[in-house]
Amino acid sequence: MTPRELLGEGTLLRTDPAGDVPDTGTYGLFLDDTRHLSHWELTVDGTRPRLLAGDGDELVLTPWTRRGADPSCTVFRRQTVRYGRLTERVRIVNHGAAPAELSLAYRFAADFADQFELRTDRDYPRPPGVRGTERTDDGVRLTHRRADFHRATTLRVVSAPPADLHDADVSWTLAVPPHGDVTVTVEVCAATAVPPPAPTIVVEPTGEVALDEAVARGSADLSALLVPDGTGGHTVAAGSPWFLTLFGRDSLITSLFALAAAPWLAAGTLRALAATQGRTVDPSRVEEPGKILHERRRGELSHFGHVPYGRYYGTVDATPLFLVLLAETGDDALAAELEAPARAAVTWMFDHGGLDRLGWLVYRTDGTGLVHQCWKDSARGICFRSGEPAGGRLAVAEVQAYAYAALRGTAGIARRVWGDHAYGDRLDRTATDLRARFVRDFWLDRDDFVALALTEDGRQVDALASNAGHVLWTGLLDDDRATRVGRRLAGPDFFSGWGIRTVAAGQPAYHPVSYHTGGVWPHDTAIAVAGLARHGLHAEAETIARGLLAAAAHHRYRLPEVFAGFGRDEHPVPVPYPHSCSIQAWAAAAPLLLRRTLRPGHPKDPTPTA
Repeated sequence: MTPRELLGEGTLLRTDPAGDVPDTGTYGLFLDDTRHLSHWELTVDGTRPRLLAGDGDELVLTPWTRRGADPSCTVFRRQTVRYGRLTERVRIVNHGAAPAELSLAYRFAADFADQFELRTDRDYPRPPGVRGTERTDDGVRLTHRRADFHRATTLRVVSAPPADLHDADVSWTLAVPPHGDVTVTVEVCAATAVPPPAPTIVVEPTGEVALDEAVARGSADLSALLVPDGTGGHTVAAGSPWFLTLFGRDSLITSLFALAAAPWLAAGTLRALAATQGRTVDPSRVEEPGKILHERRRGELSHFGHVPYGRYYGTVDATPLFLVLLAETGDDALAAELEAPARAAVTWMFDHGGLDRLGWLVYRTDGTGLVHQCWKDSARGICFRSGEPAGGRLAVAEVQAYAYAALRGTAGIARRVWGDHAYGDRLDRTATDLRARFVRDFWLDRDDFVALALTEDGRQVDALASNAGHVLWTGLLDDDRATRVGRRLAGPDFFSGWGIRTVAAGQPAYHPVSYHTGGVWPHDTAIAVAGLARHGLHAEAETIARGLLAAAAHHRYRLPEVFAGFGRDEHPVPVPYPHSCSIQAWAAAAPLLLRRTLRPGHPKDPTPTA
């Protein structure tokens, strides 16, 4: 059974279709990687009511009756979720001419499980915590404590007739008048403080139905993924259900896509990442001074180091993307505020990142955290066209493109905002040199394409991959080579009719139902579309964008994280990838980038201006 999900400001409720949380599986109320509600069951006269209809947060139920008998009442159940809080309102309507008396009850429990345990179905040996139950003036507080880690869930009766309250259930005896109703409202609170709500993402319609529907759906989904940044603003979580936290790469790219519609999101993301920027060398977290965070986790397993993701820095691309986003905001006050973090990020690229020593921004495949530290981070995500995975120290193509855009953008900030012309000139010289060397070392002459990566000994990782679209997006290639690459991306081995395959079909490495070697990622396709348009390939960009919008229409305009690479001529609908994340931030934001590409002219066009 597919869980029903309600999402708001980083808080997730996963229920069965009737709105209950079964006491098995991965259902529950989640905040900051912790399950705050592991059982939540509504009963009427001792039994669970029957679901009649449900749409979003509104459910219609009725008590069970014998066959042929009309129900005496209807139960309208409304559940809403915002940061750290589930609010549930139950309205019981009596359809009869006589008063009705019935009992309404909730059974509840909180196991405070870490989401890593639930999603991996794995036990992590650790000392037990201390569980407690406390009565409050208007409810029950369930607590969990282990050393300095503590979490609590509070059940509050907000408005209702007098309740009979116990440690694991609350009940009412309700007298419902003829043709009348009675309402009960309760709250389940996983956080003590509620931050101000995020601004609404509103985008002016273009009059084109498919584009407007995809943008509207994506904007609403992005709003659900907004999380407080800790400074009064908001950033965006990577995706539901298991990535409702700050992710460097995902949050930065999403903020770039949404820059025209939500410039405040870029500011919140940049501030949140500056606050968690690497300060020291810690191999267990892949942390280095100036490096931008990959992933921030707050659950018990992360807190005590059972998993390495409390503050995990295993990404090579978040640092240049941080600088790209800062430059693209065009916000001089923000650039002045973040001068120290920006300079530290540049220093990391030159020092630990490898630009000074090796000439490229590199990472080494990791056996403890993520194997690869670029966006294709699965074990076979970076491979040769034979399918052989690449390992060791790697310089990946799109990472060099991000570095190029970061250097150019920061050079402009240095001269315009920081008044440091010498620093700006140094960054520009490095960018010019990187551009020349990229063509020399990454260009695949026989394919008129760019290599996916370079190995430690300078060998080209020769799989033809969608990463080349990111290279076009940043302007790293001259127009002639970019045109050749762009036309190949628009060809039938890359373009499935729905989007750009991560690896071109026809290579041994290609697998249509693969995460990174054949599947189609909407954000990746949107970047390629923007790259094609940047280099004047407008017809090709339009065709691919229309394919992606057609795919969105098959998903009620909600683009998934990834779908299979089967061609549109093979299957009349996009074939789902079995483990795709939805809602997912950069997939939700992809229509915003398509809108900017198909309807250019906004001053904050999210295509790097390097």
